[in-house]
Amino acid sequence: MKKTMTLALALIGLVACKDKEAQANTEDITFLQAGEQDGWESLFDGKSFAGWHAYNGGAELNGWVIQEEAMHFDPNARTEKKSANIVSDQEFTDFELSIDWKIAQAGNSGIMWSVVEDAAYGEPYLTGPEIQVLDDAEHPDSFVGDGKHKAGALYDMIAPAVAAVKPFGEWNTCVIHIDHKENLGWVTLNGTETARFPVQGPEWEAMVAGSKFADWGAFGASATGRIALQDHGDKVWYKNIKIKRLHE
Repeated sequence: MKKTMTLALALIGLVACKDKEAQANTEDITFLQAGEQDGWESLFDGKSFAGWHAYNGGAELNGWVIQEEAMHFDPNARTEKKSANIVSDQEFTDFELSIDWKIAQAGNSGIMWSVVEDAAYGEPYLTGPEIQVLDDAEHPDSFVGDGKHKAGALYDMIAPAVAAVKPFGEWNTCVIHIDHKENLGWVTLNGTETARFPVQGPEWEAMVAGSKFADWGAFGASATGRIALQDHGDKVWYKNIKIKRLHE
């Protein structure tokens, strides 16, 4: 009898430990998904635009809504006939940004960094370099610019080394790494590196000089700035937005 009771108690203890372990693992996974582990900071809570605002101010987000736990731009929901780019409240210098996006059929958008918010600049692309968000199969931009306008490109400067984008309507994961101390930038799309580049100095200046931004004096000139999500007039969705500050 005593041996049976001892064995039963041991089994109960083992099950309890396993349950606690499973619960801890679940909590760890949830915590990681929230984007706040190993230095990651969540920039989007999945239910509000807390931490974001309309570029150059204004209370109206002009077409941006929350849909299925994602930031969604719907041009049909505009309240004003003007651009509706949104930017992060915080500014960043050296960082790694992870963001999921999907685009509507024949759609176009973009993710920018080092954006200077100033009334002198009517659009964030006047100062912030852009990683292209695009339906490569159907949007006209995909077929011009020697590939430098395709999804995953450093827009108008570096074409994707590999075509890694998924079809319209499907989620893509983009990671953007910007490090001024190491003078290194790189981009991955769905786990595949699409571009690698310097972020300052002669090589960067040469890339800018060979692009449409050559005469834009403020373009890419600031190491520090906001993250921007672009209104290009098409439906787009962004979620799971998190950032890791480097060298801090």
